[in-house]
Formats: sequence, C-alpha cells, structure tokens
Amino acid sequence: MAQRFSGRSAVVTGGVSGIGAGIARRLAAEGAALSLWDMDEAGLARSGATHTVTLDVTDPGAVHRAAEATAAALGKIDILVTSAGVTGPNHPTWEYPVPAWDRVIDINLKGVFYCCHAVVPFMQTNGYGRIVNIASIAGKEGNPNASAYSASKAGVIGLTKSLGKELAASEIRVNCVTPAAVKTPLFEQMTQQQIDWMLSKIPIGRFGAIDEVASLILWLASEECSFSTGAVFDISGGRATY
Repeated sequence: MAQRFSGRSAVVTGGVSGIGAGIARRLAAEGAALSLWDMDEAGLARSGATHTVTLDVTDPGAVHRAAEATAAALGKIDILVTSAGVTGPNHPTWEYPVPAWDRVIDINLKGVFYCCHAVVPFMQTNGYGRIVNIASIAGKEGNPNASAYSASKAGVIGLTKSLGKELAASEIRVNCVTPAAVKTPLFEQMTQQQIDWMLSKIPIGRFGAIDEVASLILWLASEECSFSTGAVFDISGGRATY
C-alpha cells in the first residue's frame, strides 16, 4: 500500500516535543522526508529525522537560512507545519509584563510569518505546497489572563486567511487548526488555575490527545486537502462556538 507522503518533504517547527513531535512521527511513518526545526539541539540529535536545524524562529535571517539548507538537503519543501510556540505567563492584561508579551508575539506570530515568508518561494518554484499553522481556540475566543497568547494565535488565524487567499490560484494550500487544550509540556508554563479553567470549558470533559490533533493536521498536509485554503479547523472537544 502506497504511503500518503511518499516522495514528499516536510518541515515541522517545534518538532522535538508536544504536538510537533507527534506530527513529525506520523509524517515520517507515512513516508515523508522530514526536517525538524527546533531550539532543542539535544532533542534534535535524538530525533532520528532525515534533516534537522537548530533554530530560533524569532530570527528571520536564520529562518531563511534554514529553508535554504532544508531545500538543499531534501531537494524541495512540500509541507510546512508551524508548531513552535509558547504560552507565556498568566496575568491580567494590565499587569502583563511587556517583555513577556513581546516574547510570546515574537515566537507565536512573527515566527510563523518568518517561516511562511521563507518557505513559500520554494513551494512556488515546485508548483505545490501544503502549509498548516497551529493556532488555538484561544485565538478565536480569548482566554482571560492569557492575552498575549490569545492575541498571537488570533494573528496566526488572520495570517493564514491572508496567505491562503494570496496563493489560492496556485497548488499551495494554507490552513490552520485551533485546538482546545492538549496536554503537552506547554502545561508546565501555566498555573493550575489556568489549566483547570481550560478544562472546564471543554464539553467533552477531557483534554485533547496529541494523536487526535496530528490526524487532522496530516489530512491538511496531504494532497487530499485540495479544496480548502485560508480556513480554520476546530478540534476543541466541543468548546468552539463559531
């Protein structure tokens, strides 16, 4: 049986842990040549990926060099999944530390922009591409005491819609997913009060599983996703209201 991503080359940012690692495992298992971009150099060394880049996504020059190195190593870039992200601390907006706000926006929003900015020209050259940006239900609804995270993920949704429309006439599709809380190492950055509040908002009554999110993302990264672009896909356990 043919593998869904045989002959395809994929980049996963933040691919060493959490949702990114789950996506990377699934892509590799289904035949993709894989490049992981992450700040965790030791984790990258253990990953077994075809290609790795130790990368801070907040550095636009480094991101462009990573794209060039990946295209040279793998021959092309067909798929980009932007999974690198942070939650930031939990504070009311008027008490939110400005340096922490800037860091969340730099990683979660500007980092996604830099990656798309660097990778899209390679996809245009190839005449094919799939970009899946990982946003959050917080970007649609706004979580209290998480204004930086919510604003950054709302920005990812807007960026996805703009880029999807810009590339719609090509064979490049750009979509994003908006998970509710999924239990990953990011929980270590949150207060228990914040975690309990997020769980209380999910009608199914549990957090999502990494493989559940990865299954949706892999479809969006595949050739099967041919008539959807600039779209937002909820995977929220019933939390999403629009």
